[in-house]
Amino acid sequence: MLVAEDELIVGYDLCDTVAEAGYDVEGPFEDLSSAMLAYQRSKPDIAILDVQLGDGIVYPLAEQMMAEDVKVIFHSGQLTPGEVSQRFPNAQALSKPCPPAAVIDSIQRAADAA
Repeated sequence: MLVAEDELIVGYDLCDTVAEAGYDVEGPFEDLSSAMLAYQRSKPDIAILDVQLGDGIVYPLAEQMMAEDVKVIFHSGQLTPGEVSQRFPNAQALSKPCPPAAVIDSIQRAADAA
């Protein structure tokens, strides 16, 4: 699993939550360029992506991931899940702050759909 989040405390918290649930996790990556490099090195099954990273919007990476059958979960404090779903109807979306149980639930749904 890949986590891209530019707020490092939030990113490390997400990574800890994912790891404690038994998933292998890479990240957090705080900018689009480092997330893209990590993705090119090792394609994950699932990615949790903040919509706005340090160097831009994550949509190009998300589109590439979804085209290659990676399940994407957006995690945003700026856009509502409904706004994200309008653009990406096949992706899940979570609002920040998000309780750990909701993050794990989203990951499990993504894993089940894989």
